[in-house]
Amino acid sequence: MSDLTCTQLDEVRIGVVSISDRASSGVYTDKGLPALQDWLGRAVRNPITWVPRLIPDEREGIAAALRDLVDVQGCHLVLTTGGTGPAPRDVTPEATLDVADKEMPGFGEQMRQISLRFVPTAILSRQTAVIRKQALILNLPGQPKSIAETLEGLRDVEGRSVVPGIFAAVPYCIDLIGGPYIETDAQVCAAFRPKSAQRTVLTT
Repeated sequence: MSDLTCTQLDEVRIGVVSISDRASSGVYTDKGLPALQDWLGRAVRNPITWVPRLIPDEREGIAAALRDLVDVQGCHLVLTTGGTGPAPRDVTPEATLDVADKEMPGFGEQMRQISLRFVPTAILSRQTAVIRKQALILNLPGQPKSIAETLEGLRDVEGRSVVPGIFAAVPYCIDLIGGPYIETDAQVCAAFRPKSAQRTVLTT
């Protein structure tokens, strides 16, 4: 008999934020929000309540949106896409740090390691992650393909993990800051937890 605690799958509130001057003004169709929701919808087994935002590259506006998603909307996890490069209008990391209680630099380091497998310009990316209250905020790349690669990691031709994606560490991080227990589909991304933190999930 397992000695792991049994639990139901709790609802998870996830904020998804696409940051783009042109997409937010209607110049072209935003691809960031669909990419985030598609991948997370496949990876996370919990019921998800989405809280989406499509906003321009304005530091104060980004920070205000992040505060609202955590403080008012009660999101447990917030993912942003866009605005992490070196261009003058790329201010997402600065806005994210503006609202941080703690910085979590390992997430950005791993994202760059993954992207460097494909392009040397990955070193120009400035993605970061922070904790605000009981929420984890992650900056992701702007391209849908890169979003999936950094979240899921890289696999060989037989489907075995070669480089872990950042989402493998997200559920345990949220455990540690007091959020809901997130269960993932191992076929998409196997979450890692120490044995002492694992639970048996009840399904119906």
